[in-house]
Amino acid sequence: MTIVFIGAVEFSKRALQRLLAIGANVVGVVTLKTSSFNADHVDLTPLCAASNIPCIYGSDINSDSTVAWIADRKPDVIFCFGWSRLLKQRLLQLAPLGVVGFHPTLLPSNRGRHPLIWALALGLTESGSTFFFMGEGADDGDILSQDRVRIDQSDDAGFLYEKITRCALGQIDAFVPQLASGSFTRVPQDHQRANSWRKREKADGRIDWRMGSLTIHNLVRALARPYPGAHFIHQGREVTVWKTEVVGGVESNIEPGRVIGVEATGPTVKCGERAIKLIETEPAFVPSIGEYL
Repeated sequence: MTIVFIGAVEFSKRALQRLLAIGANVVGVVTLKTSSFNADHVDLTPLCAASNIPCIYGSDINSDSTVAWIADRKPDVIFCFGWSRLLKQRLLQLAPLGVVGFHPTLLPSNRGRHPLIWALALGLTESGSTFFFMGEGADDGDILSQDRVRIDQSDDAGFLYEKITRCALGQIDAFVPQLASGSFTRVPQDHQRANSWRKREKADGRIDWRMGSLTIHNLVRALARPYPGAHFIHQGREVTVWKTEVVGGVESNIEPGRVIGVEATGPTVKCGERAIKLIETEPAFVPSIGEYL
């Protein structure tokens, strides 16, 4: 079974490495040299060069030249893992087995943009790892493989990214032989149960001290590395928050945004409900007790 691989993020690299490790016949790779919107962007050309795999940059994945290059590889299936641009019909129909995509949720729930970020920001306790046959819609094709992934309160974006990646690599081990032998199954999604998450904007990462402490804590977890971090403005300067801790036992008659404690481990700020300790910020943030943020 011949495979053309499309991808340009850290997960793409890990998936391609796993395919090569299990002896999959990858005959071509399409990647991106740079990305202005993927914090986890990875250029796959060094890996391809080391493995002697033909590789091109595909800034327009649907262009005549890119589609022709993929067609010349004569793939039985196309894997599109970690690609933020929609594929058009002529590319979706090019390989006999179609195009297999990946989405880190339990489809049909939570289609759309920034799935790891929204799962953590919303305080979900479970997500998933889903491989599906791509159509012209976003994340709405038949499911090839799906596993559940638990989200623990201690998980931040980087840890959840790794959890889902490890789960997905195990799925690849299982479904690649099934695709090669024709023993795979397609499970249609129940579109009545579907929802779609919107694109995250920078304003979504701004901390409002009127939020509850758990909401702020979840926002910080969601935007932890490799993402850009939650933030607030202090004296005209943006402060990025990488790690926090919810603090209880706080007087209820203190206004949100007031600094109520300063310790070596970080300042504590009153929130709309309870308080939060800022354990790691960039730049380092040492306010005065009683100061308002």
